[in-house]
Amino acid sequence: MKKYVFIFLLLLISKLSFSDSFDYNSFNNHGVIGLINMPTARFYDESSYGITLYNGDPDQKISLTSSPYDWMEASFFYMNIEDAQLCRNNGQGEIFCQGYKDKGFNFKVRVKEEGILPAIAIGINDIAGTGFYSSEYIVGSYGINNIDFHFGLSWGTLNGSRSSFKNPLGYISDDFYDRPDNLEDEGGQFQPSRYFSGEKASPFFGFSYAPNEKFILKFESDNTITPGKVGYQQSKSDYSFGIDFSINNNFTIGLANERDTHLSLKFVYKNNPKASKPRYEYKKSDHNKNDSKYIKLIRNLNENGIVVNKIFEDSNQIGIQMSQFTHPNLDIIDEIIRRASADAGIVKPVKKDLRITDLKAKTEYDETFRRNANLIYQKQVKKKFNYNTRLSIRPFIASREAFLKGALLIENNAEYALRENFIFSSNLKHSIADNFDDLTIPPVDTYPAQVRSDIKEYLRGFGDGIIIGRAQFDYYLTPKKNHHLMFTGGILEEMFNGVGFEYLYYKEGSNYAIGFEVFDVQKRDYEMRFGTLDYKNITSHLNFHYRNYRRLPFDTKISFGEYLAGDEGFTIDLSRTFSNGTKFGVFASFTDVSSEQFGEGSFDKGIYFNIPVFGNYINYSWRPLTKDPGAKLVRKNNLHDLLVKFRPIN
Repeated sequence: MKKYVFIFLLLLISKLSFSDSFDYNSFNNHGVIGLINMPTARFYDESSYGITLYNGDPDQKISLTSSPYDWMEASFFYMNIEDAQLCRNNGQGEIFCQGYKDKGFNFKVRVKEEGILPAIAIGINDIAGTGFYSSEYIVGSYGINNIDFHFGLSWGTLNGSRSSFKNPLGYISDDFYDRPDNLEDEGGQFQPSRYFSGEKASPFFGFSYAPNEKFILKFESDNTITPGKVGYQQSKSDYSFGIDFSINNNFTIGLANERDTHLSLKFVYKNNPKASKPRYEYKKSDHNKNDSKYIKLIRNLNENGIVVNKIFEDSNQIGIQMSQFTHPNLDIIDEIIRRASADAGIVKPVKKDLRITDLKAKTEYDETFRRNANLIYQKQVKKKFNYNTRLSIRPFIASREAFLKGALLIENNAEYALRENFIFSSNLKHSIADNFDDLTIPPVDTYPAQVRSDIKEYLRGFGDGIIIGRAQFDYYLTPKKNHHLMFTGGILEEMFNGVGFEYLYYKEGSNYAIGFEVFDVQKRDYEMRFGTLDYKNITSHLNFHYRNYRRLPFDTKISFGEYLAGDEGFTIDLSRTFSNGTKFGVFASFTDVSSEQFGEGSFDKGIYFNIPVFGNYINYSWRPLTKDPGAKLVRKNNLHDLLVKFRPIN
């Protein structure tokens, strides 16, 4: 091993810079920015995200990592241990054996940025899992030219160093010397008694070297406990080393020798939407010589995705009522209006009245102006039909049958506006290829009613022709200032039909909103066309929304009420949205279903993300387990998200 250290030390020449670089830092095997198995104190810019595919021995992993802040990193993983065979009844009287599968979350925060002294971060792996990768660490990082040094202290499954010593946190409390071996309840819960605990802790170090923009060489003292619960081969070395090759700014391939026991392969996709998303380019419109300035203005705005409903003018200003769904933030809209007005020869200040399906989202002029001004233009009411057809991928990564299931779909989304505020929308799907047919293992727990745990029955129906994902009518109304209503009926999602309404009190410019929703729903049958099952329920929730613009900016939604399965309780949802449309969120639901009744996982929780890709969005919500308690209706739109579309991003 000395020769490997010598080779790395010979390479200390160059003028590249590390720090929190998107180019010269990469994910480790656990989906954490780090070396091979050990973490570092490096972070990506906020809104960045990545996907890591890892193939080792004996485990394989899929990890999704997001950066809601430039000082916070959160990831979840789904793993498979092929050697740890688990046998179950497949629901057809046959015994089905496969590798052991598990899910978990990782979390890392920066305590100090790099300066004269190193950057410092604290993190926890497998924070609410079943203990296969449960570990904690404190790590520092310091970069010199093109080499990045890392050193730290680790606990749990990363506490396998021969140089381990007595846990220093034990001097604070003797409780830190005791690390419970058992899991609370059914597992899947936060268990603070395990964090940073154990009789000993292990030091570690490592460094990475970038000879150029394509390669990153990595070396670490690997503290992974072997064999451990995962069942690794007994370590033949205390060190691991590897190389990452960057195909381009987004794709990386990594190869590593882990503890001299095996080679592992890793594929990484990473993206920073803030840096990669192109700036919006204003589109110029063609005009006739005799066109008025208002016709030019309307045509300019239409060309750039903004629909003009009405134009008012008085002696001092112009008011434009408009509606649009193309642009993700108000800054782009303001820039388009400024350019469109200048191109049209309009010199008076322009005030906006932004409408979404006739809901008053943001208004810069009042009723007095509207009554006293001249109505220059009013759009003719026309029925509008919009649609798009595209390929999409439907993953299913929580399967007990296999590591990964999925479908390649051709998907059609259509929208027909009978009036500005009365809209019919539909979603049709057809599977081109899928491997859902062997999803036969039945759910373990179906308490208190089966509303989501039979998802495999629906997925198997994807291969039976065209299915209806949604076919619903929506009617929007703002009957009084700050009071908004939405009425909905039809096929609301893949599993439920229903009718209902939502009310929201939202004062323009306010950071908070409060409202409630009530839906009478019936479960759809597994063909996902027009048939139904017997199960019915009325689900209702009181909702509170708050947008925080302070030191720790995030959006909060707290809802309380009755869920689809009839259980009652509350859900906390925390999210961060960026001006480019990227959104990361976490949620947890606590109902009157006990952890014993819930079973594995103890309570409902998960993460979700919306990512703009090629003008569309990747929308995905992931739960460690698909259970029935805490299940809510999957709605296409809600009033709060529509109305805050043009609020400043936090």
